[in-house]
Amino acid sequence: MKKNNLLVEQIEHIDIAKINPVDTIKAMSKMSFSSRELATACDIFDTMLRDESCTVVLSLAGSTSAAGCMNIYSDMIRYNMIDVVVATGASIVDMDFFEAIGFKHYRGTADVDDSVLRESYIDRIYDTFIDEEQLKECDSAIRQIADKITPGVYSSREFIREMGKYLAVNSKKKNSLVQCAYENNVPIFCPAFSDSSAGFGLVMHQTQNPKNHVSIDSVKDFRELTGIKINSEQTGLLIIGGGVPKNFIQDVVVCAEVLGVEVPMHKYAVQITVADVRDGACSSATLKEAQSWGKVDSANSQMVFCEATIAVPLLASYAYHLGNWRNRPRKNIAESFPS
Repeated sequence: MKKNNLLVEQIEHIDIAKINPVDTIKAMSKMSFSSRELATACDIFDTMLRDESCTVVLSLAGSTSAAGCMNIYSDMIRYNMIDVVVATGASIVDMDFFEAIGFKHYRGTADVDDSVLRESYIDRIYDTFIDEEQLKECDSAIRQIADKITPGVYSSREFIREMGKYLAVNSKKKNSLVQCAYENNVPIFCPAFSDSSAGFGLVMHQTQNPKNHVSIDSVKDFRELTGIKINSEQTGLLIIGGGVPKNFIQDVVVCAEVLGVEVPMHKYAVQITVADVRDGACSSATLKEAQSWGKVDSANSQMVFCEATIAVPLLASYAYHLGNWRNRPRKNIAESFPS
């Protein structure tokens, strides 16, 4: 099969304004199992939005952006539901930035001969296809951004802000998370930034500029995130998946204490994951467990063991249609950092 026969049906991203699940979620609160857990999570997230003292952090891992949730995350910033983003490099670069510069993700199938995909330079995320040659163009765009800014050591937040500036001029798609965050003063952190197209682009940049180049400092990320925690009265977490973003944003409580600053645990937390708790992994470690580390107050937390492309649209749409985000003051946290 030729590439153009495989890359046909584009992934269509959900619009939370067009879906009103409020009655469904309220009905689910009277049920049991995952339905009631999701309803509780929806109420906790809406409570975060009603609490003006709360800085809301989105922790994003996994491939939900490629699978159809991409516009949800940018809309949550646009509608002032999110103040800070901590994400994987893939979510920010290979998915969001990738589409912002004009490319698409495509509906595919998991029941495919992957050797055929390899011959056509098509990469697969379960049942979603990506053109690898276009990913290489994404790598190149990252290199171009690095080539044009002042050489030196940057946090991922600083570099992603440069990506936002680039998209403000060059974007081919309106609803980019990176651009929306840039325009609404929401900082994005990717503590493992190089684990993405950003890594390939920066390797090319450093290879071509061996003595005078841009590099990313994940310790600076940690320090800046800890500063946000220290300067926030209360914090709430919406964790999609787990991994490095989840661990980084939870660890800022401990890091503040290491610096001699007493801060409260994260007051609210919701995690949506399908990871199994029995292997002891970070992604599946429960929010209740995090209380033993002094990271999360489990009184206002909820684990939702559900595949995120099912749960996230319902949770975000529920909050949108309740409308409590409308009265929420925008925190503009990105303005607290030097430009």
